[in-house]
Amino acid sequence: QVQLVESGGGLVQPGGSLRLSCAASGSIFGLNVMAWYRQAPGKQRELVAVISGSGTANYADSVKGRFTISRDNAKNTAALQMNNLKPEDTAVYYCNLKTPITGDNYWGQGTQVTVSS
Repeated sequence: QVQLVESGGGLVQPGGSLRLSCAASGSIFGLNVMAWYRQAPGKQRELVAVISGSGTANYADSVKGRFTISRDNAKNTAALQMNNLKPEDTAVYYCNLKTPITGDNYWGQGTQVTVSS
């Protein structure tokens, strides 16, 4: 069983920065893909950023140039550095880990990010 624990959310003013962290623990087999999703009130959960085991990252158009996803394979952790935050970024952010070899998919509990003046 794999557990994901997220941290780093909070209240920040527009233009500010936050760094979200995700720590994975448990039985993780093979290569995995880690990602950050977010869900704003009344909206569907959307993919924000994804990073492969080799370090290749992709981003939603709305966050390109502002967010950076990273990972530490040895520690099974992922981070999302969020710069120049906008009110539209307000959402609950979720860490996700997928293990293609076994087909398992795991979610963190979510952490609230609020961007407001």
